[in-house]
Amino acid sequence: MVIAGWILLGLSGSIAYAAVLPVVDQSASLLKEADSSRTQNHDRFLELLQRLDKQAAKLSPEQQEYLHYLQAWQAAYVGDYATSDRLADTVLTHSRDSVLRFKTDSFMVNSLAERSRYEDAFRRLNLVLSRLHTVSDPDARALAITVAVLLYEESGQYDLAWNYADQLANETRQPNDWMCKTGYARLAALYKAGKLDGINEKLQQGIDLCQKVGDDLYANGIRLYLARVALQRGHSEKAIMLLRSNYDAVQRSGYSWLLSQVDALLAEAYLGTSQIALSKQSALQVVARSEGNKYSESLSVAERVLYLIAKSQGDLRAALDHHERYMASNNGWLDEVGARALAFQIVQQQLLAKKLQLDTLSKQNQILQLQRNLDKKASETSRLYILLLLTVLAFIGFWAYRVKRSQLRFMRLARRDGLTDIFNRQHFVNEAEQQLQYCRKSGREACLVLIDLDHFKAVNDTYGHAVGDRVLKRAVAACQAHLRSTDIFGRLGGEEFGIVLPDCTLEQVLSRTERIRQALVAVVRGDAAEEICVSASFGVASTRYSGHELRQLLIHADDALYRAKREGRNRVSVSDGRAEPQLNAVAVTAEGVQ
Repeated sequence: MVIAGWILLGLSGSIAYAAVLPVVDQSASLLKEADSSRTQNHDRFLELLQRLDKQAAKLSPEQQEYLHYLQAWQAAYVGDYATSDRLADTVLTHSRDSVLRFKTDSFMVNSLAERSRYEDAFRRLNLVLSRLHTVSDPDARALAITVAVLLYEESGQYDLAWNYADQLANETRQPNDWMCKTGYARLAALYKAGKLDGINEKLQQGIDLCQKVGDDLYANGIRLYLARVALQRGHSEKAIMLLRSNYDAVQRSGYSWLLSQVDALLAEAYLGTSQIALSKQSALQVVARSEGNKYSESLSVAERVLYLIAKSQGDLRAALDHHERYMASNNGWLDEVGARALAFQIVQQQLLAKKLQLDTLSKQNQILQLQRNLDKKASETSRLYILLLLTVLAFIGFWAYRVKRSQLRFMRLARRDGLTDIFNRQHFVNEAEQQLQYCRKSGREACLVLIDLDHFKAVNDTYGHAVGDRVLKRAVAACQAHLRSTDIFGRLGGEEFGIVLPDCTLEQVLSRTERIRQALVAVVRGDAAEEICVSASFGVASTRYSGHELRQLLIHADDALYRAKREGRNRVSVSDGRAEPQLNAVAVTAEGVQ
């Protein structure tokens, strides 16, 4: 399934327009009715838009901006993104209604995602969510949260999708269309995560909820997953019955993407029941409807069905043509799916995905050129080259998949500690040296803090390593709560950690380190095993006395750390960089500075 943008376009719920117009007149009522009827009665929505457009000159500026918002929605609904962007930009630039601007921003997240501009979509979504706490309008909040749920679900971030769905459920006391939309996202996440136990009952409950609130568009979206489950389990007749019984309603919605999805599934189901003519008819309808989108899931399914039909009928030339288009569409669609996840993870990997996509398309262009030349040769020779072409395509797809998966996996393993998910020792050293060199060149002070949990071996010996691991994770979380984004935090080994604090004076570091020490004591004592009492000792070294070389800072910080251990633990010891730091250290304990 492609990005849930088709569903986001169905987001309904009227703006609290009373805040926009102090006087409720006929035009305001028509605007509110149009806003609330978008998915529940699309024909009525189009009728109202035409009436409002004819009297646009008589509308107030606020009403015209509201109309532009609805027109932008409709333009995106039919795929006219140039018009949609122009109208949305007008609202964002000129409207003084913060609620309307917020909803327009949420709408634009979907519009960007539909055009595969995932990095821009996630960037705008982050801005929308960062402003969520400033918005009190329930419909605007529900729209933004639903956008987040659906986009995260389609990007494979199921935990985030479920969390935001729970947030919306907590804000909504009665069943309504917002619960229908987030329910759709939950069910899609269950399906894609392969959690199919009891999925039929859950899908039917989602359909019943959407029908109860009058949202046929989302109900039909859930029916697509119900039909997919039936096909996966070999129940082609059941899938055909389900899709055909709601086909007229899908056609009335006027949304070509949804109709293409239904036709693609029907083509598969008809093929599974040997109804070749009907299968071919449904597949050709998808192809005819997909001229503006060459890389979609429905087009990929349709071209594969046409390839199988042509092959079974002995029409090898047509089979080759359909297979080439199937591979192009399928590879493009898979790249779209990968791009969503990579845009959420790291920008660098997104650039690599685009490069791989361009390389793949270039290879395909070369193969197509070769195929045109081969058409002039004899029939038997052509068959041999067809086998070669298919092998090359399979190798390209396999190579691209392995490169993507390996780079993501090894980058993660090379940088992060497996237990605490902070920097491992090697990456900490590399990042620390670079940061210290930057501080040296710019004349800035930096500090190194070494942390060692006191008596941690006793925790492992007494309560087991599972409890010890939990204590380590909670200790790391307590430290991170007091660190800046520029600070470098890593696990050096066992229960020992290191922090490099750039552009931070020794006095500032002492204050922050003391807060971390207190937080560690509190978080460890809050563990389920109440008798656990683990504190931490700290050794601090500053570039003011020890210079900007990491090796020297580690030596001095380590000396200060062991002095803190000798003096009773649970304290901060600071080295001034002299030959015998134990004679010149400052100890900070729970009683203050010594």
